[in-house]
This record gives sequence, C-alpha cells and structure tokens, in this order.
Amino acid sequence: MKSRALLLLREPLLQFLLVGAALFAGYRFLHPEVFAQDASNRIVITDDDLRQMNAQWLAQGRPPPTAEQWRSLIETKVREEVLFREALALGLDKDDTIVKRRMAQKMDFLGEDLSRLVEPKPDEIRAWFERNKAQFALPPRASFRHVYFSPDRRSQNAQSDAMKALLQIAGKPQDSAMAANGDPFMFQDYYGDRSYDQLAAQFGPKFARVLFDQKPGAWRGPIESRYGWHLVFIDSITPERVRPFEEIEPDVKAQWIAEQREETKRKMYDAMRARYKVVLPDSKAVPDATPASKKSP
Repeated sequence: MKSRALLLLREPLLQFLLVGAALFAGYRFLHPEVFAQDASNRIVITDDDLRQMNAQWLAQGRPPPTAEQWRSLIETKVREEVLFREALALGLDKDDTIVKRRMAQKMDFLGEDLSRLVEPKPDEIRAWFERNKAQFALPPRASFRHVYFSPDRRSQNAQSDAMKALLQIAGKPQDSAMAANGDPFMFQDYYGDRSYDQLAAQFGPKFARVLFDQKPGAWRGPIESRYGWHLVFIDSITPERVRPFEEIEPDVKAQWIAEQREETKRKMYDAMRARYKVVLPDSKAVPDATPASKKSP
C-alpha cells in the first residue's frame, strides 16, 4: 500500500495539482480581500423589482408567470445588472453620446416627477387664470363668400376689374355674386366660421388681416390674397372671446401644472448648473460661443 502511495506521489500531474492547491491556499490566506464579496458585489432583487417584473409580464396579456418563467425573469434582471456593472467598471459609459443623452433625459424626467407632487388649490388656479386669460381666448372667426379675379387671366387688370365689379354689386345682397363676373376659384366660394389663422394659412396673412377689419353685411374689397383679388361679402364676424373659468377649469388646471413642471425643472437645472464652470476652447470655429449667463451686459 505504501509503495503504491509513493508511486502516486511521484506522478508529475499529481505533484502539479498539489503544488497549485498549496499556492492557491497560501495566496488566499495572505490576501483575503481579493476573495471577499462586499456590498458592491451583491445583486439584491427587491419586492418592488418582482412587482415590476410581474406587472410588465401581465401588461403583455399573458397569464401569471410559472415558476420556470419566474426563474427566467429573475435571471434576465440579474444578467442586465451584471452587464451594467461590468460596463461601468470598464468605463464604457465614458464619452458615449447616447448614454449621456439618455442620462440627461432621465434627469429631466426626474424633474417632471418632482413637479407632480404639487396639487394646486382651487383659489390658486383661479388666480393664475385671471393673470393668464389671454392663453384661453377663443380667436375671432368670420363667415364670408367671395368673388375671385385672377391675375393669370386678367394680367394687370385683375384689381381694376374687381373695382369695376364692386360698383355693380355694391349695396346688393350676397347672392348677387354672379353679376360681378368673376373668375373660377380653385377652392371654395363660401367659407363658414373660419379663424384668422385658418384664413391666413390659406389666403395669406394680409388677406386675413384686411378681412377681419371689414364690417359685415355688404360687399367689400378688392382684397388681395396670394391667389389674386377678391370681393367679399361677410356674413358675420365673431370677436375674440375668453370663456368663463368654470367652463374650462380642467384645461386651466392642466396648463397650470404644465407651467409648474417647467418651472420646477428650470429651478432644478439652475441649481445644478450653478455648481459648474464652463470652460471653452480658445477657438474661432464657433463664434460667440460664450453662454448667455456669462456674457457682459
């Protein structure tokens, strides 16, 4: 038996394993910190993590996860955390534009979350509405019909022909448009209950501005648009109107919250921004690149 043991001890492979084990044990004894797992090496899955995973799973219309599916979900969470920590350890987050933008976006979301903690009081909303009524004003609106005179057909005579036609139908009702002998218009002859912005978008701002300066109930013009010249008969003009607070209270509250959110985010950023000093390169590549807050008055 002893001779067999001696033969085994003479085996090079066994000797190599024994020496390796002795070296490993000695190194571990002399450097225990290398093998210790502190808090930074622990991945803790909390009840909130489990609830979030379950909610995301059920939101996809699936039945509750089985035990095997739970193991897969948890392992996916662990894998994500492991890869994230290892990426940070390797410095993969440095000088990455996408990562920087994503982190900045999350800070922006944090500001929005903080602003949601504030619930406005009814008196506070009403007072804010009184200071900002103009935001909730309904724009003026007009209903009219028109007779069109085309520069393409009449050249430089389009305006003068329109003025002559106005003399023929002035003081007559709106259904006398045929007597004006206008030209075919590519869109509509009658426009009902249109806002200033709608008319400015279709006919041009100058046409809309002049139209809303006219008095209803008679043929007026000629008014120039981006298409040519027009005689208009305005049925009605509804002036700008601010709706009562009680009618639009939900809209006012939503606007108040949006303003408070932006103000909270601005203050949060200003506080963070004050901790930094911007140093720009001495370069002419970007002219006048000094931040506005640093410029001399």
